Formats: sequence, structure tokens, C-alpha cells
Amino acid sequence: MLIRLHAPSGYPHPVERAERGIAVLRELGYRVEGEGAIARRHQRFAGTDDERLADLHSIGAGDTPGIALMVRGGYGLSRLLERIDYARVARQVAHSGTLMVGHSDFTAFQLAYLAQTGGVSFAGPMLSADFGAEPVDPFMAAHFRAVTTTPTVTETIAEPQPYDVPLEGTLWGGNLAMLCSLVGTPWMPRIRDGILFVEDVNEHPYRVERMLLQLWQAGVLSGQRAVLLGDFSSYRTTDYDNGYDLGEMVAWLRATLPVPIFTGLPFGHCARKMTLPVGGHAVVAPHALGYTLTLSAYPVLSA
Repeated sequence: MLIRLHAPSGYPHPVERAERGIAVLRELGYRVEGEGAIARRHQRFAGTDDERLADLHSIGAGDTPGIALMVRGGYGLSRLLERIDYARVARQVAHSGTLMVGHSDFTAFQLAYLAQTGGVSFAGPMLSADFGAEPVDPFMAAHFRAVTTTPTVTETIAEPQPYDVPLEGTLWGGNLAMLCSLVGTPWMPRIRDGILFVEDVNEHPYRVERMLLQLWQAGVLSGQRAVLLGDFSSYRTTDYDNGYDLGEMVAWLRATLPVPIFTGLPFGHCARKMTLPVGGHAVVAPHALGYTLTLSAYPVLSA
């Protein structure tokens, strides 16, 4: 199975981690192309704006099915959103049978691509942070292969929830800060009856709360069947918080907002992560010990 590397945001740091990720992918049986993407540098970006735009426009070019895997996140896609030819990428992806996978800053492209074309991409692992990790998380690698080769996948999240009614809808979302940055722009999908998933890193619980309230006040959350909270890590509380933490924030939101808020989704800036089809279909089925998440309606490759 072919993996082509793309770096539309930041450059890998250290580069040795990206090189290790390439070696791991090959050990897992993937054929890797596009190693030159890890060498580009311009300021804090993986190349100039023109170079990174050309990188995006090369996704799906050619006739060989495969996975377009992002090297890393960081920042840079917001600069490019107005210049991207989304229809061109969609045509190339459909012709070649390419799957696009990434998260973090790549959320901006994924949501704009969904808004402009209705096309499905995948929120999932990236080269440096995930396949270049020591050790590589076995759940992440197995789920990545399962979702990219199997048309329906069900995963159990073993974290009890205060809900008992199954919900289903279009699955969409990604990095919370990137999602909020798109509110009021043409790049924000207009999803009704959706299942929204969000995650973030280095964001204090009050900032997570503020961003979720922004989505509520902008009318985004009122159109969703449920919100799935992924990993929110690397933040620090202080004595000033007086007990206010992520758990208290979630409890307040559940008591305040009418949309169900599920916790425990294994996705985000964390080692153990699912691969989620952005624009696919999801069924959330609560049970006594947690909930199951069934994914479907997304493109796959032959195993």
C-alpha cells in the first residue's frame, strides 16, 4: 500500500523523528514516497506559501491509489485557504483513489474541503508525531489500517456517559482552535444533525469552554446531535482555578447546553488515537460501561 508524504504546514522538528516515521511505515509494509517533503524549510513553515500550495495541489495526482499522509501540523494552512483549488484536489483524489489523513493544523484544510466539495478526508495520525514516536502506539497503527481498508469499523470507548439514547449523523470536526477560526468564513461546513468531534493541546479548560461557547453562540452546536470530546492535554491548572478543571468544565457545559457532550474519545494530540472520517457517518450507542462509535460511508483502499 502506497503512502505519499505531504507537508502543508510546519516542518518536522527534529527531522530525525520524521525519518524514524518513514522507517516504521516501511516496516509496517507501506511503500513510502515524497520524502523530500520533510526537507523543505522557510521560516517556521515546510516551504514557502507557493511550495506548500503546490504540495496540496499534488494530492491525488497520478493514477496509483494510496494514502496522502501529512508530515505534521503546526501552522500554515490558514494562509492558503483562499488560494486552494478544492475542486482540483477532489477530482484528483476521486480519479486516483487517494485517502487524505492528518490532524491538528490540517483541520483547516479538511473542513474547507468538506465545505467546498463535500469530500471525505480522515482525521488521524501523522508522520512525525505518531509513526515517528518511540514507541509507536499499536492501537493507533491498527486503527489506521482498519479504517483505511474496511468500510465499516466499530470501536468501544470504555468511559461511562450520562446518556442512554443512540445518536447518528455526519461525523465532522477536528482541532477545536482551527474549527473556531473558520466560524463566519466560507471554509466552515454547514452540517445539520451532525456528530461533532473536537480536541486540542496546550489549552486551559477555560479556553476550551470559551471556544465551545463560541460554537454554541454562533449556532454551530445547535445543529449537532452530539459533541464528542477527544484528548485535551498539556494544560496546567493553578491555585487560582480553585478546583476548576476539565472535569468541572464538562459538567458545567452538560448542565448548560442542550446538546449531549460525550467524553473519552481517543483522538487528538495523544499517542492512542482513532482514525476518523471527516464527512463520513457515525452512530454513537451508549451502554452501561461507555459507548460504541460505528464509522461508515467513507472511501477505502484494498488491504
